[in-house]
Amino acid sequence: MATHGQIQPASGARAPSLTAFIDRWIYVFMAVLLTLTVLIGFVPDSLNKIAAVQAGMRPPFPMALHVHAVLMGSWMLLLLAQTTLMATGRRDWHMQLGVLGMVLAPALVLAGVVLVPTNIATNIAFAANVPEAQDGLAEGLVFSVNIALVQLRVGICFLLFVVLALRARKLDSGLHKRLMILATVTPLGAATSRMAFLPNTLPESTETTLLWPILFAVPMFLWDLYRQRTIHRAYWIFAAVMLPSGILVQWLWNSAWWQSVGARLLY
Repeated sequence: MATHGQIQPASGARAPSLTAFIDRWIYVFMAVLLTLTVLIGFVPDSLNKIAAVQAGMRPPFPMALHVHAVLMGSWMLLLLAQTTLMATGRRDWHMQLGVLGMVLAPALVLAGVVLVPTNIATNIAFAANVPEAQDGLAEGLVFSVNIALVQLRVGICFLLFVVLALRARKLDSGLHKRLMILATVTPLGAATSRMAFLPNTLPESTETTLLWPILFAVPMFLWDLYRQRTIHRAYWIFAAVMLPSGILVQWLWNSAWWQSVGARLLY
């Protein structure tokens, strides 16, 4: 029996080979695309920051950052493994490995929550010992408080999509697999904001951080639209969560109220 969201060819007919191939591998393609995006965004930036640490221009990376990086890398590898297992017909392995996602998702969000104030404390301590770093400290703290808004939104939305996806895994596999991809799209602003070749509105505003990640869902969305001739409800759920939360972040960005509240919460 076909699960919701799967396309079945008409009786007595076979789906075109290219169409069937894309139906099977579109989620693997999405996992590869998102993984490459993370690597392109973070690897050059990390190398530059390592060089700055070695030159004494910035503080060493805190342990919380290493933990967060390992968890994020593990999540991307898990997504790639899970989509590949389903594309190759290994459903039982997919279900067994899925238990890991139930642990990784909240651990990743928790690590992100710990990382924000840890980074701020690390930078304050570094500036106290390095006079050259004190000039940009105030501006850096304002930006850190602002960016915490984005990180808070990302953590909440990511975890919500994962929970909804896991709840749907047995009854609606179409919703499950789309929401897992969309959950992973949610934090991609952290990668795109590090790509110097992309337009970037930071630190003045957060439009590009909110909008660039959505573009990475377009290949899957367009294929679904072509195959189903309608918008799958996973995208309506995604829009219902991301649109109002994005507007709220943009409204609070750099506001006096958030700077006051955020400063008290974070340092």
